[in-house]
Amino acid sequence: MQGKDVGPALIIGIFMVGFAGGPSVNELGSAEKGDPVSGREIYVNTCMRCHGIDGKGRQDIHLVPPPADLTAARVQNRLDGGLFKRIHGGKPNTAMGAWQHALSDEEIWDVVAYIRTLGMEAGTPP
Repeated sequence: MQGKDVGPALIIGIFMVGFAGGPSVNELGSAEKGDPVSGREIYVNTCMRCHGIDGKGRQDIHLVPPPADLTAARVQNRLDGGLFKRIHGGKPNTAMGAWQHALSDEEIWDVVAYIRTLGMEAGTPP
């Protein structure tokens, strides 16, 4: 009798995963997966326009709200998976768009690893 109950639950589970809208926390892992050297190159080519060379956010482009200061404790204290999701899916109602179609998951992990180095350089505790 229990074997019959597993089939519908399995189908519902597969259906829900297919429409979850992004990677799950279990799939994410940590910035340790990323290469900060590669992440720096990606950052310079894609992120620096808004976040600036030092990660503190360019103020001369007048975005509302302004770009996040990636060296700030409120960013550095986020879990690696949270940073990954923010880069992957973007942030609604801001200029921070989703990079999921332009960057691979591996490249996003590289950027997360590089963002961690910005916090260390600024003296922001992990």
